[in-house]
Amino acid sequence: MSEKVAIFDTTLRDGEQSPGASLNIHEKVEIARQLEKLNLDVIEAGFPVSSSVQFEAVERVAGEVSGTIASLARAVEKDVKVAYDAVKGAERFRIHTFLGTSDVHLKGKFSDNRYGMSLKEKRETILKMGCDAVAYAKTFTDDVEFSPEDAGRTDTTFLCEIIEAAITAGATTVNIPDTTGYTMPDEFGRKIAQLKKRVPNIDDAVISAHCHDDLGLAVANSLSAVMNGARQVECTINGIGERAGNASLEEIVMALKVRRDFWDFHTDIRTEEIFNTSVMVSSFTGMIVQPNKAIVGENAFAHESGIHQDGVLKLKETYEIMTPESVGVPDSKIVLGRHSGRHGLQARLKQLGYSTTKENLDHIYEDFLILADKKKEVFDDDLRVLMGDEVSKQDEPYNLEYLNVMLGTSAIPTATVRLKTNDKIVEESATGDGPVDACFNAIDRALETKSHIESYQVRSITSGRQAQGEVLVRVRKGDLSFVGKGFSTDIIEASAIAYLRALGEQYVMTEKREFLEMAATP
Repeated sequence: MSEKVAIFDTTLRDGEQSPGASLNIHEKVEIARQLEKLNLDVIEAGFPVSSSVQFEAVERVAGEVSGTIASLARAVEKDVKVAYDAVKGAERFRIHTFLGTSDVHLKGKFSDNRYGMSLKEKRETILKMGCDAVAYAKTFTDDVEFSPEDAGRTDTTFLCEIIEAAITAGATTVNIPDTTGYTMPDEFGRKIAQLKKRVPNIDDAVISAHCHDDLGLAVANSLSAVMNGARQVECTINGIGERAGNASLEEIVMALKVRRDFWDFHTDIRTEEIFNTSVMVSSFTGMIVQPNKAIVGENAFAHESGIHQDGVLKLKETYEIMTPESVGVPDSKIVLGRHSGRHGLQARLKQLGYSTTKENLDHIYEDFLILADKKKEVFDDDLRVLMGDEVSKQDEPYNLEYLNVMLGTSAIPTATVRLKTNDKIVEESATGDGPVDACFNAIDRALETKSHIESYQVRSITSGRQAQGEVLVRVRKGDLSFVGKGFSTDIIEASAIAYLRALGEQYVMTEKREFLEMAATP
C-alpha cells in the first residue's frame, strides 16, 4: 500500500495574494465549493484578521463548505482568536499560525529592540511567541499548524529547535515554507530529512511543505520534500500566489499519479475536477493560464507537429503520458444557443462545476439569452464568463442601466451613462480622449467622484469574431487598490462595467472602514 500525501490548498489565501487577483466574498465561496469537489484534505480560506471582508469570507466558507477549513493567524493572541471566530462554524477546522524565523526576518521584521538586542535574544523571543500562539490555538482546536516563515533560509539548528518546541506546545502539523523560493530541490529535501533525524518528537506531527516559485522550482522542491518525509503539500490552483506564485496543485497531484511506478505515494484528489477548477480560478481572478502550462494549459494536449500527430493517432500514449479525461479536459464542447432551455443550461453549468439555485438560474438564463442573441452559439468558455459575471453582480452598489457612446474620426467622443445606485437613478454625459475615457468621465460625473486609475487591461477570453472581452480596471484611493472586472462582447461596455465594479469595491470598503471606526469609538 502506498502512503498518502495530504493536499492543503491555499488558493483562497496565498493564491489570492497574487497582484490583481483579489476575490470578492461570493467568488471565494464559489471557488471553495469547487475546491470541495476536488476532495482536498484542507482548504485554507483566508487571513481573517487582515480585514472585515476576509473575516466574512472565511466565515462563509466555513459555514457552507464541508471538510477541514484552515484559518491563518500571525503568532499573536488577537490573530489566533479572530482566526477561531471566523472558522469555528466549520465541520472541521484548523488554526494555522506563523512567524518569521530566518535571520533575514529577525533582522528586518523583528529589528525592534523589544524583541531582543542580539540575534540570540531575538530567537528566544520568537521561539516563545510561536509556542504561546500554538498553545493558545490549542485551546480552541486539536488541529493546529505552525509555520516558521522563511524556513528555507532559516538556520537548520534553530529550525529544529523551534519545530520541537512548537510540537511540544501542541502543533499537529509543522509546515516548512520556502517562502522566497530560494532553495534547490536537493537542498530543501535535505532540510526535511534533517528535521526527521534531529527533532526528537517529529513523529508526533505531520511535516508539510509550502514552496514558492521564484526560481521555478516550487513543484520540484515540494516533491523533494515528500521524498524526504513530508506528508502534506501546500499548493494552489494554477500555481498562483505571491510574486512568481506557489507550487501548482495540478502538477504535484498528477506527478504522483502518472508516475506511480516511481512514487510510492498517492493523494485522494478527484483529478477529473482539476480542469474545471483551473478555469474557474482563472476566470474569477483574471489570472490567465499560459497556453503551455502543464496539465491545464490550452496546449497541454495539443499536437501540431506532423510526426506527433501521426504518433498520437496511432497510439495516444506515444506523446501523451496522461489522458485529457483524467484531469477533466472535455473531448468536445456542448454548444448552446437561443433555443436552449433552462434545464439544458443548468445541466451544462453543473458539468462545469457551478451550482445554481432556482432564483439565480432565472437571472443567469436571462443573461444567457441576451448573450445567445449576440453570439448565436454559446460555448463553455462563454458560460464560465457568464457565471463569473453573475457572481460579480451580486450586492453591487452601482449598476449600469444604459450606455450610449458617440464617436467618429472627426467627432469628439461623448458618452452618456445611466446608473442605478442606492435605489436612485442618475444620468450624466461627458467627453474624453477616446470612448473609454468618455465613459469613465461620465461615470465620475454621475457618482460625483474622481479616481486614480492604476491600470487598465483588455483581453479576449473566448474565440471568434463575436468573442467576449474581459476588462480589468484597478483604481487607487489612499493606501488601497480596488479591482473591477467587466465582460461583454462590446469592449466599451465591459470597460464601463469594470470601472463601476472597482468603484463599488471602493465604496463598500470605505463604508466598512467607517463602520469599524465608529464601533471602536468609546
